[in-house]
Amino acid sequence: MVATAMVGKKGDKGIVMEGPLANWYAKNTANNLSDFHADAGRIANCLTAGARVLEVAPGPGYLSIALAQLGPYQVTGLDISHSFVRIARTNATNAGVVVDFRHGDASDMPFAADTFDLIVCRAAFKNFADPIGALREMHRVLRAGGEALIIDMRRDATNAAIDESVTAMKLSRLDSLITSFIFRHTLRPRAYTTADFQRMAATTPFGGCQVSEDPLGLEIRLRK
Repeated sequence: MVATAMVGKKGDKGIVMEGPLANWYAKNTANNLSDFHADAGRIANCLTAGARVLEVAPGPGYLSIALAQLGPYQVTGLDISHSFVRIARTNATNAGVVVDFRHGDASDMPFAADTFDLIVCRAAFKNFADPIGALREMHRVLRAGGEALIIDMRRDATNAAIDESVTAMKLSRLDSLITSFIFRHTLRPRAYTTADFQRMAATTPFGGCQVSEDPLGLEIRLRK
């Protein structure tokens, strides 16, 4: 799991993921396309033809693009980084798929209520300045019976789990050192525990959530 740091604007916290930094992130995460394709495959198994899918904070768009390659789905991506929207649109064109990448805020989505069958947010939720607002917006734009899936780092991840994940990314030595530092000192302190997600979900119309854990991260499922 690669964690995004695209923050510093209205909807996020931390450094701004624009320009050269966004390009650096897109280049490094491209080393892990197999992870995005694996997640897309799991997601596609739960979808029917024509399903409307929203990815919140897609970054360079690799997951949305992988999903669009798997079936006749209507895929939309919403990101607060102008650079990521530009990069994702270019990546989709190069991949020969149609994905509607848009600029916008996770806590104030530019979509009508009851629009999407599935929402996914991969490795970005920890960066939202208003996480409960983002959950409320996810609930609002989901159709009845729809589901939101959040995949993200866990706050109690160990250094060993981080090191194993960074090694699997097959980065250069310098990029590995930078990425490990970011994981340990920037992203992990922002991340949430299972109990945190349970508390947040309880304050929203979702009412609760299901959480699965692995050594580095969490998968949170919320159903409308």
